[in-house]
Amino acid sequence: MLIQIFEGLYGFIWDDYSQNNCNTYLIDASKKILVDPGHAHLFVNVQRGLDALRMSLSDIDLVLATHGHPDHIEAAAFLKGTSRFTMSRTEYDYIVELTGGRYREPQPDFFLQEGDLEVGSDHFAVFETPGHTPGSVCLYWPAKKVLFSGDLVFPQGVGRTDLPGGSGEQLKESIEKIMRLDIEYLLSGHGNVIAGKEPVRENFRIIRDYWFRFL
Repeated sequence: MLIQIFEGLYGFIWDDYSQNNCNTYLIDASKKILVDPGHAHLFVNVQRGLDALRMSLSDIDLVLATHGHPDHIEAAAFLKGTSRFTMSRTEYDYIVELTGGRYREPQPDFFLQEGDLEVGSDHFAVFETPGHTPGSVCLYWPAKKVLFSGDLVFPQGVGRTDLPGGSGEQLKESIEKIMRLDIEYLLSGHGNVIAGKEPVRENFRIIRDYWFRFL
């Protein structure tokens, strides 16, 4: 399901939980950035949305992965050769080791590091947020007060820590880090968009008061 979050930002949101694919987001600013392209066999959801926006895959300048699980990254292969691809070095090394060297996604054109990220004339901030995986990152768009949280936090939920490389203690520390940001749009890897400063704060309050007891 394609939604316009605001002018220049779109979400390809999954409302059929039986598919278990991740949300994909398109930043249409000075450059076009696709965040978490999703599973290869379910990429038709994104393709339909791009068609509706009259965009082709070759229009995408950068594909950014918040982490390396297949439901977030597989479809990056479809944009190989036309778009640049990036993820964190820690995450790339983790996935290569996890797959025994059989990692088949594109080699990153550059690696994300915590700190400033300039794409075209737009400024973003990358935050290292391990816990769900060792090299997970969140992408923050300060001009629009948007956080792309990957599988760190969801609407009233948090990412799993029982998969290889997961850590409840690290996940808690990562959440505490991003809770301090000025966020008006929380865009997670699964679930609905949370819009509005107060709803975002309330979601973090629920996570802190309930989920932190289990991490």
